Amino acid sequence: MEKEFFIETQLTEKQAALFYLGQEGFLIKYRESYYLIDPYLSDYVDRNCCTDTVKWVRKYPAPVKPEQLDFVDYVFCTHAHFDHADPDTLRPLAAHNKKAKFIVPRPMKDMIASYGIASDRIIGARAGDVLDLGQCTVLPVPAAHEELHTDEAGNYTELGCKLMLGDLTLFHAGDCCIYDGLIEQLKDVDLLMVPVNGRSYFKLHNDIIGNMNAEEAILLAKEIRPQLLVPMHFDLYDANNINPAHFVDLLFRIIPGQAFHMFAPGERYIFE
Repeated sequence: MEKEFFIETQLTEKQAALFYLGQEGFLIKYRESYYLIDPYLSDYVDRNCCTDTVKWVRKYPAPVKPEQLDFVDYVFCTHAHFDHADPDTLRPLAAHNKKAKFIVPRPMKDMIASYGIASDRIIGARAGDVLDLGQCTVLPVPAAHEELHTDEAGNYTELGCKLMLGDLTLFHAGDCCIYDGLIEQLKDVDLLMVPVNGRSYFKLHNDIIGNMNAEEAILLAKEIRPQLLVPMHFDLYDANNINPAHFVDLLFRIIPGQAFHMFAPGERYIFE
């Protein structure tokens, strides 16, 4: 995929384009601004996170190289896991893109700086503190990666991001389970993007911290009623995925009228 595919996508003032990059990675174009969320465009996890019991092997290559993303304005990393804050993606991206700002949970600032990214390019986000980023207003929302985690100062270590793009409100959950108060923060969301890979004793025993499962994601959508539901985190690694047909089956049984979209790697979707 060449960068022209992103740049030459034509939109109206009210449309946003979503490009799926795999796992939970999305590039969002709104007007002439570009917002990149959780890009994982290398095989870093494969090479560094395998154990005697869990082998990580990508099921498909990254659809774009980080060096090609020299036009991106803002890069979000929702938390510190390497498939969301990948050094082999962020280092070359920052080297080839001198304008991009990196938005991460405040406890992650030192980690991102250790990748060689200048501290003045890193924005430490806090839950509830609104960020004005070009054409977009962003509200960071606490994410419970099985549980809510904070540092000693009370800053959440995992954050979802609620993006207000004109009349469109998009929520990217990062890695998250449902917790008391989450539904109330998402009542106005038009496009809901949530992980569906679940969690279990055996995953946690192998240091795979989990997320909401397909049924929980659908029940969350039932409460919020977004215009569009997008499942994430189901397709890249055999050790931590689900059969998407299970998600679809549950959706049609629980809320059959809910619109959804199952992305393929490299796909573009235009939403308004």
